[in-house]
Amino acid sequence: MMGLISRRAIAAALGFATTLPVFVTMIPYRASAQQATPAPAGRVVELPIVQVVDTSPLAGAGIAADKVPGAVYGVSAQDFQRLYTFSVTDGLFQYIPGVTTSDVQGNPFFQDFRYRGFAASPLQGTPQGIAVYQNGIRLNEAFGDTVNWDLVPTIAIDRADVYANNPVFGLNALGGAVSIQMKNGFTYHGLEGTIQGGSFGQVGGSVQYGIEKDGVGLYVAADALREDGWRLQSPSELVRFYGDLGWKGDKGEVHITAQLARNSLGVIGPTPVEMLAFDNASVYTWPQTTTNAVGALALNGKYDLSDAWQLQGTLYVRRFKQAHVDGNDAELEGCSARWNPTIPSGRLCLEEDDFTGPPGGGTVASNPLYAAFRSQMVLYNQLGQTVPFASLPDNVLYGVINRTNTETTTTGGSVQAVSNAPLLGHGNHFVIGGSVDYSTINFQSSAELGLTDVNTLGVSGLGVILANRPNTSLPSEYVVTYLPVNLNATTTYYGLYATDAFDITDRLTSTWGARLNIARISMSDGSGISPELNGDYTFSRVNPMLGLTYKLTPDISLYGGYSESNRAPTPLELNCADPNRPCILENSLVADPPLNQVVSHTYEAGLRGRHGALGGLVDWKVGFYRTDADDDIIALASPQTGYGYYTNVPSTRRQGFEASVQYASGPWMFYANYSYIDATFQFSGALSSPNNPSAVDGEVFVTPGDHMPGIPTQTLKVGMDYMITPQWKVGGDIIAASSQYYVGDEANQNPKLPGYWIANIRTSYQITRNFQVFALANNIFNEKYATYGTYFDTGYLGLNNPEMQTPGQPLAVYVGARGTF
Repeated sequence: MMGLISRRAIAAALGFATTLPVFVTMIPYRASAQQATPAPAGRVVELPIVQVVDTSPLAGAGIAADKVPGAVYGVSAQDFQRLYTFSVTDGLFQYIPGVTTSDVQGNPFFQDFRYRGFAASPLQGTPQGIAVYQNGIRLNEAFGDTVNWDLVPTIAIDRADVYANNPVFGLNALGGAVSIQMKNGFTYHGLEGTIQGGSFGQVGGSVQYGIEKDGVGLYVAADALREDGWRLQSPSELVRFYGDLGWKGDKGEVHITAQLARNSLGVIGPTPVEMLAFDNASVYTWPQTTTNAVGALALNGKYDLSDAWQLQGTLYVRRFKQAHVDGNDAELEGCSARWNPTIPSGRLCLEEDDFTGPPGGGTVASNPLYAAFRSQMVLYNQLGQTVPFASLPDNVLYGVINRTNTETTTTGGSVQAVSNAPLLGHGNHFVIGGSVDYSTINFQSSAELGLTDVNTLGVSGLGVILANRPNTSLPSEYVVTYLPVNLNATTTYYGLYATDAFDITDRLTSTWGARLNIARISMSDGSGISPELNGDYTFSRVNPMLGLTYKLTPDISLYGGYSESNRAPTPLELNCADPNRPCILENSLVADPPLNQVVSHTYEAGLRGRHGALGGLVDWKVGFYRTDADDDIIALASPQTGYGYYTNVPSTRRQGFEASVQYASGPWMFYANYSYIDATFQFSGALSSPNNPSAVDGEVFVTPGDHMPGIPTQTLKVGMDYMITPQWKVGGDIIAASSQYYVGDEANQNPKLPGYWIANIRTSYQITRNFQVFALANNIFNEKYATYGTYFDTGYLGLNNPEMQTPGQPLAVYVGARGTF
């Protein structure tokens, strides 16, 4: 939400064609009437450049960036346009240090976004730690705090900013926040259409139109894409729309916005490395698809109460639906008389090879667990009937198709007042505000018995819904939790915040602030058979922040700060937190033991500067940080294949260093950013990891300093553009990431997932003033790499290596055309 005035004018002053993106967002400093002095005739006055930042979810009245005691990074509409991408996470990853993406599900529109090791992921099962807003509206879904990046049309983004060290952004801002501001009729004028296509059957396009007349602004945008996906069974379809109707007067501005989207994503996930060695496009069980749909309507505005005070607010309603279908393996076989002599022949049971009998041994007469053990071996349907077993061909295995449906309706609003009135004769920027977000949720899931074709690993359903109930008197390795779920939940999130930046001197600024978060969660079983899902919870906390900034020179500033943030457990986590009653994280909820809220403590310091050099403009930042999280929530695998649960761990730490530089001069543009992230556990204890080859009795023992898996320690991103002629531009980027531990290797006992580097190139030619053609090639050296790795049970297919990976996209080439009027 950095202020933006005349990017094209700035670009022209630096010698760029107006189509070239400018990576720094600046506005000229406006002197007051008392300070203004006329310039001598014939002399050009060079005004200092001031970068303006909004430090709360609602935008409209910012503060100079060099007065913010924390890191702030921004990605502009031109930056997204430069990449020719339909994915929000692509742009955030490319330009911001400390940001990594993890393609867990093998789909470019369903990627994890991580900043400083904290996640904002669309995948249920990933503990979330980043707050995400669009025009001041919270995008973290109420059920699991997930963020569905695919629903945001990139064509309509005016800018996206990433913040650290600021609890004002509310729940889930453990590691920071992302604030996306969309275009409107006052910030975008004209008509633009784009079409592109290329590798893997991709065909896509976008259109946007903006007009302003007599104080009324209209903006509409839509984009659509279809592609087959480069891996098997991984097609995607996107259809997205965004519109804004606004009115602007002398003192106020009001906007009505609407958003619609319906996307179908092939999310086929990681594959065993032995299969990838044979075919890098192979998948491990399918179908795996996610369908997301959203409809949202919002009213937002701002009004100048006086020369010093401004009132801002937003009201919204948002409807979200998600359907997920997931074909998985199932360790099932016909029952034998060994453990089930009382069960009629021809019935279905768990594979007896996985069990040695009930704990304690003995006989039916001497061990009362025999009865519970036998009941867990046998599978039932939703009517309580034992499931028949049929003789199967040799090339078919049993599988299961898990289905979930989530429907959420959220209504909410926020209001804040901003003052720039001097205090005690010193400059002062004060913000006070509050918010409420109320969501109603219905979550349903089921598991259908199926058959798996060993040649294609496709799972076809048999029409039998598995429904046996878990028996918690047994150890977790015997517990089967196939159980249809119908959960109703409500969440109410309240927030009240204030922050103040006071100029102690013309160089030194102090900032303080705090936010009160209250989260109320109520859950009830809608099926009538799972009362353990019922529960009511309340979490609350006041999170403080304080910091200082100091201008070493007019162009260089020093900052330092401390802040705290919290995250309340979500309905998903609260009902999947018992290791003895695990759940399929995309499927079943079975228990509701208490989880504690997570609290983070962040220390941060750094330097930043912006000044002319080498005939151009240089913008650079260097920062250090440490974030300690108490009662961090992590997801662990269960001994039962495909199942898992959430748990609190005493303490984790993420600390590191990040640096960035951007340079623009004449026909050149260059950027580079680097980050080092040391993410570690800070406790001693055993964690479940049953498929880890180094596990003992299904567990690994973590000690302080062990690195958290799934987070590369180092990333480097470098890019440049060059205008060969005023019409022809060429450019490219290089991305490199270091190795990381496999998810499930919390004790760091096994080889790492290798690091990688890829190179991308692109070019465009302005044929006429209104018509441009472009081409791009990603991963031009066709490197084989993976951004995510974990472990699996090798017994299902008789494989030997438990490692599985989600491979990265190979060489891909796209071409397109853009018309602008």
